[in-house]
Amino acid sequence: MSDDQFDAAAEFDRQLDRLVTLGYPALAGLPEAAFRARLAPLRGAAVTGAAGLAAPTDRRVPFLLATTRELVPVGERIALTTLAGKRKPGVLDRNFPAADLPTFHPIKELEVPAGPAYLLFDVDRGEEYRNQPPSAALEDMTARDRLPITIDEGLAFVTLHPPALASNRCFSLVGSRCGDRRVPALWISQGAPKLGWCWFGNPHTWLGSATAHPVRVGLD
Repeated sequence: MSDDQFDAAAEFDRQLDRLVTLGYPALAGLPEAAFRARLAPLRGAAVTGAAGLAAPTDRRVPFLLATTRELVPVGERIALTTLAGKRKPGVLDRNFPAADLPTFHPIKELEVPAGPAYLLFDVDRGEEYRNQPPSAALEDMTARDRLPITIDEGLAFVTLHPPALASNRCFSLVGSRCGDRRVPALWISQGAPKLGWCWFGNPHTWLGSATAHPVRVGLD
């Protein structure tokens, strides 16, 4: 394999290693070996699903190993995010009560696998949707056979690929909704990631809407 070819197996190992380094096994109440064994079956699917996809860039990655609240609570995962090259931990916006987080679920258009972890492919921070309301972004991405990403997936994006969240390159998570007009989003505040929400019909010049390939792959 030449140096410029994307090695999906090595990338899966890197993502799993990062979760371990950040302390996910302990937060999940599992020994490291058991944690690795639980997620390892997704490795083959990552290699197969990423075939033909381009190597990672700041804005786009071939796949992400997404963990869910079944494995580690959202609040604990937020605190383990950082910006590229920074150390300040991510936070939950004060206008987004922690008690509201469990009320946000994947929208009906997504077929998110059940379980503690799964894969999503061809993930992009959607900066082309900056200064467009999430409502318009959702309509456009769907027409392009793409779908939005969820809170879990957005946290995986920033955790496993910190360059994805950058100044004026932040993104809404239109794939998670709770029945009202709020749309979760990840942006930068005081040098750290922040999980908050904006309105479904409001545009922001610094906020796009992240997208992915429609198909997610879960554990058997």
